[in-house]
Amino acid sequence: MAKIKLIEKIGYAMGDAAAGGITWKIMSIAFPLFFTNVFGLTVADAAALMLVARMFDVVTDPLMGSLADRTQSKWGTYRPWLIFGAIPFGLVFALLLYTPDFGPVGKRVYAYTLYLLMMAIYTAVNVPYGSLLGVMTDDDNEKNQFSSFRMVGAYAMGFATLLSFPYLQKMVGGTEAHQYAVLGAGFGVVAAAMTLGCGLLTKERMKPVRAEKFSLKPFDDLFKNKPWIYLTLIGICTNFFNGFRYAVAGYLLTYCLGGDITINGLIINYTVFMTFGEVTCMIFGGLSPKFTQWMGSKKKAFTVAAVICAVFSVGFFFIPMDPVYIWVMICVVVLTSIGVGLYSPLLWSMYADVADYATEKNGISSTGLIFSSGTMAQKFGTAISGSLVALLLGLAGFVSGTDPVTGQTVVNITNYGAVKDMIWALFSLFPALIVVIMLLLLYKYPIKK
Repeated sequence: MAKIKLIEKIGYAMGDAAAGGITWKIMSIAFPLFFTNVFGLTVADAAALMLVARMFDVVTDPLMGSLADRTQSKWGTYRPWLIFGAIPFGLVFALLLYTPDFGPVGKRVYAYTLYLLMMAIYTAVNVPYGSLLGVMTDDDNEKNQFSSFRMVGAYAMGFATLLSFPYLQKMVGGTEAHQYAVLGAGFGVVAAAMTLGCGLLTKERMKPVRAEKFSLKPFDDLFKNKPWIYLTLIGICTNFFNGFRYAVAGYLLTYCLGGDITINGLIINYTVFMTFGEVTCMIFGGLSPKFTQWMGSKKKAFTVAAVICAVFSVGFFFIPMDPVYIWVMICVVVLTSIGVGLYSPLLWSMYADVADYATEKNGISSTGLIFSSGTMAQKFGTAISGSLVALLLGLAGFVSGTDPVTGQTVVNITNYGAVKDMIWALFSLFPALIVVIMLLLLYKYPIKK
């Protein structure tokens, strides 16, 4: 097979730059704080919203994977979903960041409807996007390269999105609700354009070995696929790890450190705080293929990267809860992100290995179905962790909602010390515990590539 051109790898990276670097990054980091402190949902509503959406995804993600595997068009099997899903993807994301002038019930209905719709469209775009990796090349090194470009694209765009967020808010002005609405529209346009670009710039060189007609056998085969079971659980853990940290970052800056910190003109709010980790992930995501070669296998490389995450997550817990130590905190976030950057590309490359294993074992392709589990793990881990953050903060004494008379968002903290301690643990000890579980699963993962 001829060497694949750089422009196609960049095009593939644009897909996750849109999904992972813009929409999912904002949904992971900004949505918990946005829903409780700007939109006006109670912590119980915010938690229930994400839980309901996950139950929805348990059904839609595998179905989308199976549907994508059976798509036949002049644009290929997976690319048409990107090409024709791009505009709805950006539009619904923009609407989700808009705060309507409704009462508590109206806001609840609006949030649930738009969030579920966003999850459905995200699935319709991102599952085929992930599945593309299985049909663009059969060269394992090229797959690692594509996977690395994907992660670099996601983290580079995540870096740009999070770093620019507070400055764009300041530029837009007005209320926080107005700022989020305008930024949602702008980022939605960029996400749609990048998704479309990904669909147009990539190529499908390999034909999936399709089943002649739809059946439930691929689903049955999936649950007999031992590597898939372990890798899906590992994927859920990686997203639990990131989900806790991203979901609680806004609360950490707001309540533990007293709000935004300005140092020599640099505004360090919760998005900028996590930006330092994003640029680290971008750099080490690019180095991941070389690191994997040096370690000798994907499994060993993943294990070392996970240990790095665990050690520095625990370390963060012992930093004094004082803005004077902001650069120490940022340093530990950077060191933790080295591990995240190294293992992130490996996860998707390992899904490609599992897809190859399934095709060889069962005689038909289930690439879309297998990659859909990666997307499901991403959404499941991130949203459940976000839901748990809301629930645990509520138990600690954080109360939010919408005043039924004025329609204004109301936030009240009944136990400030307990809330701060919970936030600190959710950013450090909870993620570290998840990594311990991840390491146990990695030990049992059977593919040695």
